[in-house]
Parts: sequence; C-alpha cells; structure tokens
Amino acid sequence: MLFHTMLKPSGAVAVIVALLLFLTGCAQKQVPDSVVWQQQLNLPSVKYSAEAAKHLWLNVEEVSFNWLDPSRDRLVPALLFKPARQQKATALIVFSHGLGGSKERYAYLGQYWASQGYASLHVQHDGSDRKVWRGSRLMLPFRLMDAADTTEALARVQDVKFALDQILASTHAADFDNQNIVMAGHSYGANTSMLLSGAQVEQNGSLVSLKDNRIKAAILISAPPFYNDQPLDNVLAEVSIPTLHITTTEDEIRVPGYYSSPQDRFDLYDAMASRYKVLAVFSAGSHNIFSGWRGGKDTKSQQQVIKAATQALSSAFIEQITTNNSQAIDLWAQQHQAVLSHFIRSDLVAMVE
Repeated sequence: MLFHTMLKPSGAVAVIVALLLFLTGCAQKQVPDSVVWQQQLNLPSVKYSAEAAKHLWLNVEEVSFNWLDPSRDRLVPALLFKPARQQKATALIVFSHGLGGSKERYAYLGQYWASQGYASLHVQHDGSDRKVWRGSRLMLPFRLMDAADTTEALARVQDVKFALDQILASTHAADFDNQNIVMAGHSYGANTSMLLSGAQVEQNGSLVSLKDNRIKAAILISAPPFYNDQPLDNVLAEVSIPTLHITTTEDEIRVPGYYSSPQDRFDLYDAMASRYKVLAVFSAGSHNIFSGWRGGKDTKSQQQVIKAATQALSSAFIEQITTNNSQAIDLWAQQHQAVLSHFIRSDLVAMVE
C-alpha cells in the first residue's frame, strides 16, 4: 500500500499553477464575512454532511467498550463507529479527544467516517476526560493542570496502544483493513497522536520514542507544540508518516499555566518531517469549534461549515493515502477557497521548488 503520494506529470503543471494562485490569493484576500459563511452552507460537503447525519441509523453501527488495562489498573473506555450491514471498512481511524473530552464528544467525525466506509475507534482517557469539569470550580485550574501533566500525557499514549491491542484481538478486527490504521486527535489528542506517530519526548536527558509502527498516517487538529528544551525539528524528526494538519487563524489554546498561539500550528507543520503533509487553515473559528463547542465569536454557520469541511477533508486525506487518488483532496481545496486562509501540500510545494 502506498502512503507517500506524489502527483503524476500529466496535469501537474495546471494543478501547481492553481495552487500558486490559491496561496497568493490567501495572502491577499479579506477575512470572509457572515454572508460568505452563509453562502458556504450550500457547498456539497456541507449539504452531504447534513444528509449523512439523517441516515446514521441506516449506515453506521456503534459499539461501546469499557476495557480495563490490568497492567496499570486503568479504565480505557472506547466507542467504535463502523459501516453498517457488515461492510468491511477500508481503514481504521483511532481518535484521541482533547482535554476534558470523552469518547462521544467527537462523534460527528466518527459517524461521518463510518458513513464513508471507514471504522473509527474513539478512546477515552480516564485522567484527562470530562471528569475534570466536575467538582469545585475553585479547584478546576488544578484539575486541568494535573490532566495536562507529563505523566498523564504518557498515560494517554498507553491508552491508545492498549485499545488498539484490544480491538485487533477482538472479532471486530475482521470488520476493517488492519493494514490501514490512521491516528487522529484534537488538541491534547493531537499531541497524543504525534507521540504515537514518532514524536520524541525527553526522559532522563535523552529523547525517547513512543512510536507505534502500526499507525500509517495521522490527522492532527489544532495540534499544540511540545514545550521542552528540544527544538521542534528534533522532536518531530522521526515522524515520517503522512500527516494532515487542520487549524484556524483564531486557534488559541488557553488553559491554566499554558498558552499556545495560532502561529504554533504553523511552526509545528513546518517542523514535521512527514514525507507527505497537508495544512488547512480556516479563516475563522476558535480552538473549540472542532469539538462541538462554540467560542464567543464563533457563529452557528461557521461551526457548521468548519465541521463539515473537516469531515470531508479528513476523508479525502484518508482516501488519498489508501488509494493514491488525490482527486477528492484537490476538489476540496477548490471548493473551500473562500473560507481558507492557507492550504499547503508538501507534494505540490516540492514540485514547484
């Protein structure tokens, strides 16, 4: 199976010219107003997302798990979304939620992927899940800091490895192609995804890899950087699998004792050593718009468009890395130009250079 994709010579020049015009336009165009976002509701991706949601009962099957990892005495709940009617999925996506999330929080992605013929296993991380919101408001900052601690960050990686072991050893393994496993996550979950994809952490003065070689690609939504003494280039030097990066121009991460600016998402993309990588930056939208919550400035139409566009782009990316067909991702970039600040693909940039 090919996971490194390059454009074939035929038609490449036209696509490269279109990309250059698009990137130039992104640098000059004005931020889309409410009228533009309303118009985007008529995009095929947005309409299809709404239509797919109406037929989930027919096209998607959901299976819930409450696994216990005896080696750590730690609960690992998970929710599997898969195509209905015993249709074999062409890939398995393993999804890691953000800080304070749950296995259900990003169901809009899992359900959509299943409707497209992919299976999706959403893992819940017991030490950094929705329980951090419970209890005294005065103690909330301390619960958030504990959840974001290095110990918990590493425990999340083990959660995913354990969950992947469990699903591959179950009868459900026959329901998907286990040679096409994609790691995905939002925010803290994107950090977890990077660690599993080859990002290295510093332990006892040296860099250590937590990479899981079963993972063939990664989808990183609002990925936070790694804060330590090591340059990003060094931390990400071993991430060679294809990566899709999705963010917004307003993607700020704010938790007690931690701040990450939208520029961090660009820096992380630049430092990623992936053989093939894609960056899509929406022109508006808060950090939490991908998780189903809306920030103070987020509008309903913005969230509807961004969620549907994220569904479509991630599916197009998976299609490209599993079939070597880039038509869907090419079309996505053309159709969503009006609400994109940047769209960059390393294969096209490499050919231009």
